[in-house]
Amino acid sequence: MARENNRRNNRRDRDETPEFADRLVAINRVSKTVKGGKRFGFAALVVVGDQKGRVGFGKGKAKEVPEAIRKATEAAKRGLIRVPLREGRTLHHDIEGRHGAGKVVMRTAPAGTGIIAGGPMRAVFEMLGVQDVVSKSIGSQNPYNMIRATIDGLQREASPRMVAQRRSKKVSDILPKVEAAPAAATETAEA
Repeated sequence: MARENNRRNNRRDRDETPEFADRLVAINRVSKTVKGGKRFGFAALVVVGDQKGRVGFGKGKAKEVPEAIRKATEAAKRGLIRVPLREGRTLHHDIEGRHGAGKVVMRTAPAGTGIIAGGPMRAVFEMLGVQDVVSKSIGSQNPYNMIRATIDGLQREASPRMVAQRRSKKVSDILPKVEAAPAAATETAEA
């Protein structure tokens, strides 16, 4: 019995610590026609993230809105992915993501650019912790497809460390060399 109470307390403690932030993206009212008329329910789409490189999305259906949101949040927490970020603020390289008729293009951006993205994509980037990104949605404007396409692209994001490890090389071999010649040329011109 004590063990069961301990589990409940641990679960309650975990729920109270706001490790993850969540963003409600869309709510749909859905109806089912039955013999006596129509039965209404709600479908919710939620994006969850820790704003430090982990993000996930989930959908939930229920008769009431709060229950649908709770189910969607739980589903999102179960499906988290980790995305490597450059300097903790932007993507390492430009990427494309696809899902169904939805296609999204995401590009790195210099510091101070901000998040330039439409509705559902903006929610994903904010929950991920990206501060500078330029993105464009091409094709489907359905929020479910846009989020899935964004997540698809982010899963293909690779950091220089990951590439170096995969190719059995050093990170310095992967990254482009910084040219020291222009600095040396200015010194000789002064002399």
